[in-house]
Parts: sequence; structure tokens; C-alpha cells
Amino acid sequence: MLRLRFSQRALRFNFPARTSRGALAEHVAWYLHLCDDSAPDVGGVGEAAPLAGLSPDFGPEFPAAVVQLCHRFNAGAFVTFAVADAPAFVGLALPALVFAFETALLDLARGGRRQLYANAFSQGQATLPINGLVWMGDATFMREQIEQKLADGYSCLKLKIGGLDFATELAILAEIRAVASPEKLILRVDANGAFSPADAPAKLAHLAAFRIHSIEQPLKAGQATASAALCRTSPLPIALDEELIGLTDPTAQAALLDAVRPAYIVLKPTLLGGHAATRHWIALAQARGIGWWITSALESNIGLNAVAQLTGEYDVHGFAQGLGTGQLYHNNVVAPLHIREGHLHYDPAGTWGE
Repeated sequence: MLRLRFSQRALRFNFPARTSRGALAEHVAWYLHLCDDSAPDVGGVGEAAPLAGLSPDFGPEFPAAVVQLCHRFNAGAFVTFAVADAPAFVGLALPALVFAFETALLDLARGGRRQLYANAFSQGQATLPINGLVWMGDATFMREQIEQKLADGYSCLKLKIGGLDFATELAILAEIRAVASPEKLILRVDANGAFSPADAPAKLAHLAAFRIHSIEQPLKAGQATASAALCRTSPLPIALDEELIGLTDPTAQAALLDAVRPAYIVLKPTLLGGHAATRHWIALAQARGIGWWITSALESNIGLNAVAQLTGEYDVHGFAQGLGTGQLYHNNVVAPLHIREGHLHYDPAGTWGE
């Protein structure tokens, strides 16, 4: 018989992680542990780490939802359970918990070795290109991060913008371009909805001068009509991110992409509802010629590993993914995930810790 239990960890940032929604000092991750009574030493683990101010399931009710899920599952006395049934069993209103449950099921099915898929990345035969993430902060802090990322060999940087005055942010971009041409370094920016429909066109025009690859979510979510108009006139490609969160109806998902026609969509399995939900968004995007990349959402290494291995199911053609968050915490779960020269590596023979 299958058994489900949970544990939790307060992840502590190495620095105050700032976005346009505020600063984070701590992030709580909940872990689902799944095992079979016939082999109790073999277990699958999945992570649910909803984000304050962003995840549909973040809030004071979430701990009770974790407890209730374990109770309902154990009361069901399941001998087997299909991964495909996880979203309906958990409920689409709890995307982080769906992601965790799917991950635990996938892990257990493959022997509880944190190797969820049989692809080149999970088998240590290929790496995943990633962008170097530069967090908001004062100008000095951002410059220090940029210098370190360039020294580390990244060929793609992503800057969080919207936290400083815009002139300072443009000056920082100018400094980057002075030492790294567009041929040597891809630049992405993420506004996290910091622009308004009125000021966005002028700001995008200024950003375009630095040959920016794309800008994520310039407008706050919930303004699809304004976003559609901006996508039609923007001098640089726009990627939707927060606009996708909470949208679980397949018809509504397709309608959003058809109406807005973004250049890209950014996919965060923790926020979108897990593995199957992410695959569905990819299928919708590919059918419409819309680009995409997958991004972790401040999970610990348990969740990051799951997101990365899901990404490994696709040929990303050297296109940088957003999987560089494993170095954010000083008390992260020990994992055989390593970043070298802008690529994420996984060692299937490596050690997992607590």
C-alpha cells in the first residue's frame, strides 16, 4: 500500500531577494514523501513551495491543504496511483501541491533516486544552458552580480528591473553592452509587471537600444487587452509570465495566446500546476509558433531538479532556460546539480542529502 507524508523546510536566502513585489528573506518549502509499504526504504519526494504574492495556493490555508491531501490519499488505501490522475486528485487550485505530488509519483516509479525521466540530462549525458540571474538591488549590488556572472562564463543574463529608477537601470544596461556585445551576450529583462500601459511604450523603446532579447511581463497580469496592444507595437519581443498563472481552463489558455500573441511564454511548473500542465502550455505555444522557456520559481534543489529534468525532455536548441536558482539558499538540500560556464549539470551517480 502507498503511503504519503510531508515535511517542511524554511529556506534562507543568501541575500534579500528583491523583485518589484518586495524583498524575500525566507521561503518555506513543503515536501511530499511517497513510499510503498512493501519497500519503505524507497521513497519518492516532491516539493511544493508556493510564492507569496504570486502563487494561487500561497496563504494561511496551504498547510491544512497539505495535511488534508496526505490524509485523503492514505485513507484511499491505494496500491497504485497514476501520475495522470494527480491534478484531479489534488485540485487545480493548488498548483504547487500538484507539482509536488506528480514529482513524488514520478520519483517513486523510477526507484526513488530523484531521476524522474530517462533523458540525456537526467542521465548526465547533456547539460542545459541557463541564464545568469541578476537580482534587483542598489546599483553597486547589481554591478557586482553582473561582473561575477560574466566572469563565470554566462552567455545569457537576465536582469530584474523595476526596482531602481529607470535611468539607473538603463545606465547599468549601457555598462554591460560596453563590455559585452549582443553577439557575445544575450540580455533579457524581467519587469514583473512594473510598467504601466501608459509608460510601457517609451520604456520599451529605450530598452530596445540595447538589443534586448526579450522582456518578461512588462505589464501586470490581468491586462490582456493592453498586453495584446503592446505586443503588436513593441520594438522588442515580449514574454508572458504572470499572465499564465491561475489560468487552468484549456480553452481560456488557448484564447489568451491567440489574443495576446506574445513572442514567448515563461513556464514555471510550481505556479502553473506541475509537469502535465507545463507540457500542455508548451504544446499550445508550439502550435502557434510562440517560443518558450522553463524557469524554476525559488524552489530548493528538490523542486529545481524536477523542473530541470522536465526541461530535459525537450530539445531546447541551446536556448537558455531559467534554472539557476539553486545557489540562492545557504541551507539548500544537497544535490548533484552543478553550474559550470552557464550550463546546469546533473550527476546521476551523485549524492543527495537532507
